[in-house]
Amino acid sequence: QVQLVESGGGLVQAGGSLRLSCVASGSIFSIMSMSWYRQAPGKQREMVATITRGGITNYLDSVEGRFTISRDNAKNTLYLEMNSLKPEDTGVYYCRCGYTYWGQGTQVTVSS
Repeated sequence: QVQLVESGGGLVQAGGSLRLSCVASGSIFSIMSMSWYRQAPGKQREMVATITRGGITNYLDSVEGRFTISRDNAKNTLYLEMNSLKPEDTGVYYCRCGYTYWGQGTQVTVSS
């Protein structure tokens, strides 16, 4: 069983930055791929960024160059550094471990 707890969301003006964190319980964090997803009101949840256990990353086209996903296996923590935020980045951001485990989400609101 893995529990994921996100933090770092909030309200920010367009052009601003936020750093999301996701702390995982359990011992499998270091061997699992980890991802950030987001869901805007009335829209489907979408993958924002993913990182393999070896550190290979992949991003949604619309965030490439603005967001950076990283992980600290010693701290069982996943990060998402978000810069140059846009109003369309608004949504609830979720941490995902492998294909099974989800966090409860953290709200990100970007005002224009």
